[in-house]
Parts: sequence; C-alpha cells; structure tokens
Amino acid sequence: MTKQSIIWSTLFAVALFILFAGSTSAAVSEEEAGQLGTTLTEFGAEKGGNADGSIPAYTGGLPTCRAGADRYEDPFKGEKPLFTIDAKNVSKYDSILTTGTRALIKRFPETYKIDVYPAHRTVCYPSWVIQNTLKNAGTAKIGGEIEGDAITGVDEKGLPFNGIPFPIPKNGYEVMWNSKLHIAPPVDHNWSSAAIVDTAGRISTLPEVNHYYLHPWYEKSGDMRRKASDAVLGISSRLTSPPSSAGTKFLLLYMPDAAEGGQRVWLYTPGKRHIGKAPEFSYDIPITAYSGSLLWDEMFGFVGRMDRFDFKLIGKKEIIIPYNVFGLTNHTTLEEVLGPRHVKPNYVRWEKHRVWVVDSVRKSSAHHLYSRRTFYMDEDSWCILSTESYDNSGKMWRVAYIYTFPTYDVFGVNNASWSFNDLIKGNYSLVNAGRKMPGKFVRSYAESKSLDIPLSPQAVEGSGVR
Repeated sequence: MTKQSIIWSTLFAVALFILFAGSTSAAVSEEEAGQLGTTLTEFGAEKGGNADGSIPAYTGGLPTCRAGADRYEDPFKGEKPLFTIDAKNVSKYDSILTTGTRALIKRFPETYKIDVYPAHRTVCYPSWVIQNTLKNAGTAKIGGEIEGDAITGVDEKGLPFNGIPFPIPKNGYEVMWNSKLHIAPPVDHNWSSAAIVDTAGRISTLPEVNHYYLHPWYEKSGDMRRKASDAVLGISSRLTSPPSSAGTKFLLLYMPDAAEGGQRVWLYTPGKRHIGKAPEFSYDIPITAYSGSLLWDEMFGFVGRMDRFDFKLIGKKEIIIPYNVFGLTNHTTLEEVLGPRHVKPNYVRWEKHRVWVVDSVRKSSAHHLYSRRTFYMDEDSWCILSTESYDNSGKMWRVAYIYTFPTYDVFGVNNASWSFNDLIKGNYSLVNAGRKMPGKFVRSYAESKSLDIPLSPQAVEGSGVR
C-alpha cells in the first residue's frame, strides 16, 4: 500500500470508532480527524507555511545527516541572522515574543538580544509513529479521578498507541500530555556540565551527571516500555562529581497515570550501598544537585503530576523562540557560553514557529511555590520550548528556555539543555551544556538493547560502585 492509502485507511478506522463509540469517544469529530495528513500533518501541526512566509511549510523534517560520534554538527552554521531584537526595537516585535523574553530584554537592556534566523521545520517522525498517532486521534482520552491524572486508549493495555496521544488537542491537559510524549530518540545518552551564575557574574560549576534520558514509547520493539512499566519518560543518572557525591544514582520513571504520585523514583547512595524510594523528589522541591535553581517538576519544562494546577489552553500563536539550537551542543567549554547575567546571545538561535500556549493557575486548595505557570509548546515536536513562572504576589519569578535540536541520525529531538533566569534573585543556571569539553558528549539511540541501562531498583543497586 502507498503511504497515502495507509493514511486514509487509518483515518477511516478512526472515523468508524468515533461514529460508534458514542459517549465514551474522544471529542474529535470525523471532519477534524480528516484534517490529519491533509491541512494538518499527521501529528497535528499546520502543514502549510504562514501568510508572510516567515514560517515554512512542513516537508518531512531535516533529511538524515551524519552525526559525529559525540555531538551533533549544525547543518545551518553558515546562515546569518535575518534581524536582531534588543531593547531599542523590542516594541516592534511585542506581539511575537513571549512575555518572558520581553521581561529579559527589559531587565538587561544593555546585553540581552536575540538573533532571529530563517525558520526550519526540522523534526522527523518515523512512519510507524505517524500511524499510531492517527489511531490515537479518535481513541485517546484524559482519564483519572482528577482531571489530567492519566491517559487512556485502546491498545492492549488500555493506553494510547506509541505516538502523540492528542494530535488535535481540545484542552490544556491534552497539550501537556503531548509534551510528555513528544517525539524523541528512545535513548539520549548525555554527559555534560551545568553551572549557576550569581548576581556578581561568578560561575559555580554544579555536579556533573552522566544521564540516560529515556523515551520508552519510541522504541519500536516495545522492549524498554515493558521493562519500564509503560513509563512515558525515564531518567537514569549517575553523579560523577564532586568526589563526595560521585556514584550517587537516580532512577526516575514518569508514569501514564497517577498511581504512586504519577512517578516512581529511587535514590542509590554509595556510602550506604543501598537504594530506596524517593517520592519527595517531585513537585516544587528544589533539586539539590542544581543548587535549588530549578524544581523537580520543571525539568524539560514540566514533568510529573498535574493535579496542583488548572491547565487552560490559550491557543496557538506565531512566536519567536529558541529553535534548532546547536550552539550549546558544540561550543568548546561551559564558561564560553556563560555571560554575567544570561547565556551569551550569539550561542542561541531564534526562529519564528507556531507554538501552543497553555496557562496554568494553582488551585486554591493546593500548595506549590509557583502561583502560575505558562508553557509554550512547539507544534511540530510537541516539546516545551519556554516557560514562565510566577510567585505568590503574581510577579514573574523564573523564565526558562528548553533548547532543542533535531537528532537527525535517529528521529525526533533532543531537549536536554535548559536555562533558568531568576528575575527576583538575579542569578541564572544553565543545565546540560559544555558537551565539547573533554569526556563530554551527547549520543542518541533508536533502541536500548545494546546499552546497559538499569531500569529497576534492583538493577541500579547491582550496578553501584564507589
């Protein structure tokens, strides 16, 4: 069968499900489902470009390129910026900037600027993920006793198929679940550095961590998903510095439902040679390894359970946002990219893309350090690209950017580098950069079978050394 005939046969099956499922069906009409693969891509993005041509049409993503052994070279390194936005002309671009970007330009008018490059829609989806996403369009639903607590579907376990669960989202919770299941390599092996820069511009290097970032639903064999108990995201990490912490290990599995708080977390301490559950590593608990510069639930923009906020879908906007950011992957040292107030602008590439905007307000009965959070999700990858977080007085507290680049030797994107600017304290942090330093790297894998990744507490404890 041709690709087009497969798409239409899948859409026909989805339409039949919608027609006969009655009150238990997802709120996607037959007409809406018919947009997938026509006016929309099969994963829910607008296929065409925008009116002025500043956002191109989607044509399948970046062609396969040859990745280096330890990092990804920039296929656009010869391009020059189209224009630069700074304090002098920011008002001209107010409508296509995030609130956080405008706040940073206002806070640092002498140094903060953004270089805007031609937009490239580089994300690539395997055909089997596309077919699963089409099946999810009429069958995946939000479940759980509290809204947003779980996802359900019609695979053999009552879960969505391995793909984007809600390519035509109807509310903020569906968009947030799409971000949790954004397209990514099954394994991203990342050994890099992190730092926090204080208000005086002094750099403090944070503990180094050897990370395996795992996306079990995107391993075609299903082996890792079975071993990880259907986790939608996994993190298997080992601290390698400082010496007092070296050998400490974490295993985090984020689940498709709210059982056990929506996650399973274990901590291995080499001094005790013992592993134990660590359910407290969640929500608004500061991450000690990062000097409290980010919370456990704001890795990758957001992880964990959504029960403490009401998530409202604002809609889709054309926004200038960090995109195809290879500069933080290929620089020489971590210090090279760290300015005294923020990441140096010439290492960050900005492009105009369509993003989904979700605003969340803390529930009156809930506790969290943030009273409000705003998320910006890429329409192609479904990755969170930026967040804004507010304190109890409604004042903007932190602005975060999640720097993505296409993992073009496998598929999907890497979204493991993050910066957090604290607008109240005045400091900032950069996590998972410095990958061109000796011994540091980023590698992607389409399957996990050749890698020794512990996916159970017993495996973590058994691999512990000091």
